Amino acid sequence: MSKKVLILSVSAGTGHVRAAQALEKAFRLEDPAAEVVHFDALVYTNKLFRDFYSKLYIKMVQDAPTMLGWLYKTSDEPWKTDKMRLMLDRLNTRPLIKFISEFNPDIVVCTHFLPAEIIAYLMAKKKLDTRLSIVVTDFDMHAMWLCSLFHRYFVALDETKVHLENLGLPAERVTVSGIPIDPVFNEPWDRAAIRIEAGLDPNIPLFLVSAGAMGVSPAEGVIEGLFRLQRPAQVVIVCGKNEELKARLAERVERAASPHVRVKLLGFTTEMHKWMAAADLFIGKPGGLTTAEALAMELPMVIVSPIPGQEERNSDHLLEKGMAIKCNEFTTLAYKITQLLENPAAIERMRAQARRYGRPHAAREIARVLLQEPSSQEPIAVPEEQQAEMQKVATLGKKS
Repeated sequence: MSKKVLILSVSAGTGHVRAAQALEKAFRLEDPAAEVVHFDALVYTNKLFRDFYSKLYIKMVQDAPTMLGWLYKTSDEPWKTDKMRLMLDRLNTRPLIKFISEFNPDIVVCTHFLPAEIIAYLMAKKKLDTRLSIVVTDFDMHAMWLCSLFHRYFVALDETKVHLENLGLPAERVTVSGIPIDPVFNEPWDRAAIRIEAGLDPNIPLFLVSAGAMGVSPAEGVIEGLFRLQRPAQVVIVCGKNEELKARLAERVERAASPHVRVKLLGFTTEMHKWMAAADLFIGKPGGLTTAEALAMELPMVIVSPIPGQEERNSDHLLEKGMAIKCNEFTTLAYKITQLLENPAAIERMRAQARRYGRPHAAREIARVLLQEPSSQEPIAVPEEQQAEMQKVATLGKKS
């Protein structure tokens, strides 16, 4: 009998949705007979709630990143805010609960903690009989991802699994899969052919700059920094749907173009995999999905302007494992990149580390594990006394 698979994401940023889309493809590839449905959970909520979860987050990223970092840090304690959040979620997600109950899935996979809380609540109240798995879309795991009832966690790193084990979760229910990305990021691409097709020189270094998906872009600072290069270089800047930014960058390039640096501006593209395959370096913010895609393409990263909180945590892992360098000031960007380009062995070491830690098959692995697990598998419940102990362990860990 074919299984019913429900994948729930949340459009607070783009990463949660992209991870869910990758999982949707993977489940269909692993079991063509399965009934696979992917929904953005916010679609089933009222406008006020949608704005709270998506627009408020983006607004904070744009205007109050320091406050966002403070909120990330102060709320990163197991079960500190879960009761309040669950009450708020339940009040505003009744249409979502109705849909889940009617669809009655065999497997639920959540790429955001909001729908995971709802599913866990329905399971605890015996209103839903399903298997709940949670896919963490960053390298670190914030405490808000913790659920009091679940079947399996999928995380990006061994270190994250160790953290969950030491908090008290059973090791056999935590799988180090990597962050799920589209299968196209694992296909072979001809770097020179892509460059020639795009009208670029296959023999001159090419830098890929992501302008950011939420209107918070380091691209203007990056281009100012790169114009200080004293050697030939090519830059492709992906502006996404931000036409205003693209126009500003075009004006800046035309007004003060560098004699050494050639710039190509792109709008929204569905071919990020090709541009990553063609590039020598990726310059941008270390979002979870973007980072996972770059690692799968063995593309060294130059980190700029990470969002306080999860992107800073991602940055820590990339730097620690030698897969990236970080530039804190755009005034030194050209200098740092020149130093890197003059040391080909260092770039090759970065590629080798990306190859070691990249997990291009994460989506297929997650789908395979969940489709093979028995439907009779019992969930893991985290009782209140264990939650209190987890709080103590986590708090002690932060003080050490």
